[in-house]
Amino acid sequence: MSDLRETSREDTSDKAEELKKEIRHHDYLYYVKNEPEISDERYDELKSRLESLEERFPELVTSDSPTQKVGGEPVEELGTVEHRRPMLSLDTVDLDKIGDWMDKRRDLTGAGDMDFVIEPKMDGLSVEVIYDNGSYSLGSTRGDGRVGENVTENIKTIGAVPLKLRKDDAEPPESLAVRCEVIMGIDDFSRYNRERVERGEEPMANPRNAAAGSLRRLDPGETAKRPLDVFFYEIMEPPGEELDLNTHFEALDRLRAWGLKVNRHNKRIKGPKEARDYYEKMREDREDLPYEIDGVVIKVNQLELHSKLGSRSRSPRWEIAVKFPARKEETTVEDIVVQVGRTGKLTPVALLKPVDVKGVTVSRATLHNLDFVKDKDVRINDQVRIKRAGDVIPEIDEVLKKKRSGNEETFRMPEKCPVCGSDVVVDGAYNRCTGGLSCPAQMKGSIEHFGSKGAMDIDGLGKETVEQLVESELVEKISDLYRLTGEDLIGLERFGERSSKNLLNSIEESKTRPLADLVFALGIPHVGKHLSRVLARRFGSIDSLMEAESEDLMGIEEIGEKIARSIVNFMGEQRNREQISQLKELGVRMEPLKRGGKLEGKRFVFTGALKNYTREEAKELVKKKGGETLSSVSDKIDYVVVGSDPGRKKNEAKDKGIRIIDEVEFVSIIQ
Repeated sequence: MSDLRETSREDTSDKAEELKKEIRHHDYLYYVKNEPEISDERYDELKSRLESLEERFPELVTSDSPTQKVGGEPVEELGTVEHRRPMLSLDTVDLDKIGDWMDKRRDLTGAGDMDFVIEPKMDGLSVEVIYDNGSYSLGSTRGDGRVGENVTENIKTIGAVPLKLRKDDAEPPESLAVRCEVIMGIDDFSRYNRERVERGEEPMANPRNAAAGSLRRLDPGETAKRPLDVFFYEIMEPPGEELDLNTHFEALDRLRAWGLKVNRHNKRIKGPKEARDYYEKMREDREDLPYEIDGVVIKVNQLELHSKLGSRSRSPRWEIAVKFPARKEETTVEDIVVQVGRTGKLTPVALLKPVDVKGVTVSRATLHNLDFVKDKDVRINDQVRIKRAGDVIPEIDEVLKKKRSGNEETFRMPEKCPVCGSDVVVDGAYNRCTGGLSCPAQMKGSIEHFGSKGAMDIDGLGKETVEQLVESELVEKISDLYRLTGEDLIGLERFGERSSKNLLNSIEESKTRPLADLVFALGIPHVGKHLSRVLARRFGSIDSLMEAESEDLMGIEEIGEKIARSIVNFMGEQRNREQISQLKELGVRMEPLKRGGKLEGKRFVFTGALKNYTREEAKELVKKKGGETLSSVSDKIDYVVVGSDPGRKKNEAKDKGIRIIDEVEFVSIIQ
C-alpha cells in the first residue's frame, strides 16, 4: 500500500474498505479460528493506518468499521429491549439421570433416530445480539427472559464480536438474532482483580460477576477497558428452515462461517454413555481451560424437534444442564498482590482460583503482613486449603507443600507503592506507602476520613458521595474538594440544587476548623484525635509541624520513636507537602485563631432568614470574633440562631436542649 500522504480523495474509499476487510479477516482468524497469521504489531499497524485514513476523511467512518470498538458516549441509564424470542433458563439433571432424560425426549417426539449436541456450560452472562443486513445493530442482556437491558454500545467494544458478518461461505439473513455468553477469561480476571486490589477496591468474587459488572457500565469507554470475551451458541431468529438448517450442530457451523466465535469443545453424541464420558472429560480438563465452566449442556440436535418438544414457562424441553459439583476448600494461589489501605498500609492478598467454602465463593484471602506470608510459607502457584475464620473472613488454613511442582514463586514486598510509586517504609510488622494524600489507593478513604466528624466535619461527604466524586474524576486529591462548584455536583446521583448548596456550604465552613481537627483530618498514620490536639498545642501551626525533626517530636511525652518516624515520613513526602500548600492557598486555616476573641470556643448554627444580615455576613461576624459556624446541629453547638421561616434545625436544637436565640440576641452577643 502507498503512504497515506499520497492518497487522493478518489481512491480513499477503496483503500479504507481494503483495510477494513483485511482487519476483519485477521479478527476472524484470531477470535474464531484461534489461528492468527500476523503479529500483534502488524495488526496494530493495520488499525493505525485505517484510523489515520478515517481521521483524514471522516466520511469514510462507518458504524461497522473495526475502529469503532472504543465505546460510545456514556448514558444516564440502560434502557430495555424486548427479545426476539424468550431467553429461557435451563433445568438441571443429575449425571446418572441423563439416560432417562434422553429416553423421555424420544418418547415425547416418537423420534427413534435422535441424536444430541453436548457443550461446555459457560459461566458468564447470557446476551442476545442482533445483526441487520449483516451489520451489528443491537445487544441486550437476558434480564427476565422477555425483556433485557440495552447494552448495545458496551457489547460493541468486545473484540470477539464482529461488527460485520462474513459472507464468504454463507450469506447471512437480512435480520439475525443470536444468543451468546459474555465471559472474562481466568487470566484476565486475575489481572483485573489484582488491579482492583492494588487500588484499594474489593475484588470481584468470580469471572462471571466481573463480566456482568463490566457489561452493565453506563460508560461504554469503561467497558472497552475490561478484558471481555464471548462465545456464540444459538440462532434465535430466523428459524432453521428459513436458513436451510436441519440440526443445531449445523447452526453452530453456520455461526462460525459468519465469523462468530463458537466453542471448539462442542460435540455431537448419540447416547448417555458418550454424554457421561464427555462430562467426566470436561470436569477433568476444567482446571486447564482458560475460562470458567460450571457444567455441560445437552441439546436435542434436530431443530424440527425443538418446536415439537416446546418449552415450559421458564425452560425449554429440548435442552438440559448437568452441573459440576462446586469446588471445595482446596484451590490455587494464582497471585499474591498488595492492597494499599487508607492509611497507606500494604497488605498482601492471595488471589485464588474461585472455590466454594461453605456455600460462599471465595476468590481472595488476606495474608495480613509479610511475617504471616513467611510463617505460612505461602507462594504463588501453591495449592492451599481455605477456611472461613469465624465463618466469615477467608483465610489460608494450610499450604499443601507436598503438592508443590517446582513452579511456585516466593512473594517479595515491593519497595515502591504499586499504585503511586512512592517509597515503601517498614513500620513495625507492616509496610507502608509514604504517598499519603497523593496516593490514589488511599484517596477514597482519605477523603472520607478528611470530611468525617472530629476531622473537618463536612456534612454530606459520606462514602457514596466520595465514591461518586472520585469515580467521576471531580476529586483526584483532597484539595479538589475546595474547588467543587454547584455545576459539578448537580450532575451527580442524588444531588439537586439544595443538596449541592448544602455540601458546598459545609465544605466552605470546614476551612475554619480548629488546627487540631486539620491535623487529624490529614490522616497521619498512628496520629489519632488526642495526639492531633497535642501536636496542635505544641507546634501551633502546620508549617511548624512540617519542619519538626524526630528529636523535636520525641521530646513530647506521649510520642515515641515509631510515631515520630511516621509523622516525619508523612510530612517529608513531597506530594503531601504540595497538598498542604494547596489547601492553604484555597483558604484552609493552618494555625489557630488569634486568642482573645469574644466568641473564642463558641459554635453557632444559623437557620432561617435574618433581617439585617445575609447568612454569609453573619458567619463572617462570628469568625471575626473568634467563634465558629457549623452547618448541622449537634451537642457541640452553643447557639442556634433562628430567623424567619426556620428549618428543622430549630426543632433539633430544642430536642437537644441547645440555646435558641433570635437575631436581636445574636446582635447583642456580637456587639
